Amino acid sequence: MNLEPLDPSTLPAPVDVSDNRPALAMVDAVIDAGPYDATWESLSRYRPPQWYRDAKFGISLHWGAFSVPAFANEWYPRTMYRRGTPAFDHHLATYGPQDRFGYKDFLPHFRMEHYDPQEWVALFKRAGAQFVVPVAEHHDGYAMYDTARSRWKVTQVGPQRDVMGDLLSAVDQAWLIPGASTHRAEHWFFMNGGAEFDSDVRDPAYADLYGPALRKEMNPTERFLEDWLLRTVEIIDSYRPQILSFDTGIEEPSFEPYIRRLAAYYYNRAAEWGRDVVINYKWESFAPGSAMLDIERGTMGGIRPDGWRNGTSVSRTSWGWVEDHDYKSPSELIQELVDVVSKNGNLLLNVGPRPDGTIPESEVVLLEAVGDWLSVHGEAIYGSSPWVVFGEGPTAPAAGSFTDEAAPVYTPEDLRFTRMTEVGHDYVYAIGMVRPEDGRMRIRSFGSGSRFLDRPIVDVRVLGSREQPEWTRTGEHLEVVLPAFETSGDGGAVVRIELAPETAETRIDFFHGLNL
Repeated sequence: MNLEPLDPSTLPAPVDVSDNRPALAMVDAVIDAGPYDATWESLSRYRPPQWYRDAKFGISLHWGAFSVPAFANEWYPRTMYRRGTPAFDHHLATYGPQDRFGYKDFLPHFRMEHYDPQEWVALFKRAGAQFVVPVAEHHDGYAMYDTARSRWKVTQVGPQRDVMGDLLSAVDQAWLIPGASTHRAEHWFFMNGGAEFDSDVRDPAYADLYGPALRKEMNPTERFLEDWLLRTVEIIDSYRPQILSFDTGIEEPSFEPYIRRLAAYYYNRAAEWGRDVVINYKWESFAPGSAMLDIERGTMGGIRPDGWRNGTSVSRTSWGWVEDHDYKSPSELIQELVDVVSKNGNLLLNVGPRPDGTIPESEVVLLEAVGDWLSVHGEAIYGSSPWVVFGEGPTAPAAGSFTDEAAPVYTPEDLRFTRMTEVGHDYVYAIGMVRPEDGRMRIRSFGSGSRFLDRPIVDVRVLGSREQPEWTRTGEHLEVVLPAFETSGDGGAVVRIELAPETAETRIDFFHGLNL
């Protein structure tokens, strides 16, 4: 591929961020003035907002200059400098030596010339998303927003516009919830392969892009940690995201005091705004109760009472745009959503735009398929809460992170449950993971012999149909005859079971029967 390298004469001068003392004093002033201080004891008083628990489904975006080479995955900025990797060899063969054409030279070719944020948001709404969380900065150090702390940003190199700001403005105008994700925490070592041979990572002229490029055996420096904190504070103050997400880099022990300062600052700023916000984190970087856990590309083994999130992607190959994606099917995505929600979680589904600012057609199709299913069955998803058990059936996806390499092979016996309580009504939704070929959904947990039922069934409906379905109940199961339109297509059918109103006596008898 014949790409012109970056012209250094087009770059502004580096930004001087050597003295962080005034900015850090401002951070501490906000912390001192607010309801939260920078201790885990104080931060553990936090409670996730109800709007986030109700929203259930959102969209994230991995976008950036790594989509220009579009090779392997979004870690190309690292692997292109690591000798012996396919990306290193591909780069040499395609673009030449890394001292002549480095990662910086891809940035001007990330132009986003066909970017239409209103069109994107219209797609996200058709998909049924309630919140949007773009990556503000990935590990590569290229800011997708208008930062005052770097010249390596979309407003000066590449699109020449604040692409994240434009997107979040469109999100807000569409009454969706804006968020932001920052992955900068891994940047301190991310380009270190280029420090081991003659590459542009060694060029002092580009040190402000490539960062410290320290060996992984070391720790990030205080200056880097301060810069991480202040860049994140800048995102908070400039864009007011109501969702703030972090990748795994903050697991490094050196980040711990900075994480506490950042969380206290964010929660106190939100109190000033009069907004409820949420932080999503991975692994154990936050103390229990101080934020909401995110399980990357995975699921829980059961119901987590205090809520959680699965951050996953439409593709198994890469989070960013590449040419040869291994896409999931629409049914797989719907199954992931249903499984997560039944276990008291939210699903954040990622897409990866092309460098010209368009969302690939295959990804548009996938999002619209999820939206089509939700338009009929969303009553069982949005605003729901877990039932007594999350589901039934022989198939259980592996619990934990990075378990989506292969899709579980669900059967018609695999169901998930959610619950919705309205004034005078108590509904439980049985959501099929696969549509039964014989057109009959059999729900063991609602048989007359089930230990999970504390009250009589007063009504049974199939979502999407106005007709009263035929249903029978035996000791083994509740059997519901599905309408014809619910026997094929993406995703499963949903049966709504209305239970008689709960009384104090039925509740006591129920929990006694469960021997809890």
